[in-house]
Amino acid sequence: MLIFLDLETTGLDIGDKICSIGIIGVLKGETVSIYELVNEGKKISAKASSINHITNEMLKDKPPLKESRAWKFLHEHNQEYATIIAHNINFDLNMLESAGFTWHGKTVDTLRVTKHLIPECEGFSLQFLRYELRLYKQEQKEALKYALHERDLMPHNSLSDALHVKLLYDCLAQIKEHDMLVELSQKNVLMQKFDFGKYSGRYIEEISMCDRGYLEWMLLNIVDLDEDLKYTLKRYLHG
Repeated sequence: MLIFLDLETTGLDIGDKICSIGIIGVLKGETVSIYELVNEGKKISAKASSINHITNEMLKDKPPLKESRAWKFLHEHNQEYATIIAHNINFDLNMLESAGFTWHGKTVDTLRVTKHLIPECEGFSLQFLRYELRLYKQEQKEALKYALHERDLMPHNSLSDALHVKLLYDCLAQIKEHDMLVELSQKNVLMQKFDFGKYSGRYIEEISMCDRGYLEWMLLNIVDLDEDLKYTLKRYLHG
């Protein structure tokens, strides 16, 4: 069972909760799609609403996550034979963990695997890869399989994002087999370039030689630094 997952949340601060969950499940040619809004008793911030277009009024009468179809589905398939596939999967697993769900199956992180297998990409966000890898060419045909309307093919719609995770996975699976994607998801990536900040587009190794202090500053001051970028900075600073 392959479970393509995306979550939307009430915000990104400690204490924020899941407010939307999108799932595409695939097993031996059979498919299932789930899209739900859930109310975990946490108001959604205006900033989060501006991104995912979910409002407190939309959540008002929705059930809590533990009463959702998605929760039941995840529990039914929480076995070693199943793989959850998500973009930046640690975020999703941590949010599920905070809601009381611990995943016991395999995982594939399409963000990390793309960094491993297609390092020449200028960016690695799901929406950037949607266009960089031309995933959009298949999205309308694939969307029909999962009752996803064309009008809902938009960033931060959790089912739409789950679909794009599937399309990205299909692309990566043409390069490496599933078991290797699982393995790569556990390995840190030595990143090549900065994709933000004053040195965006520059090679990290180059900056480590001409502005070592900038790398040290990043490690000390950026709290939510990407795990692979943190690994890369430490490698270039300390070997």
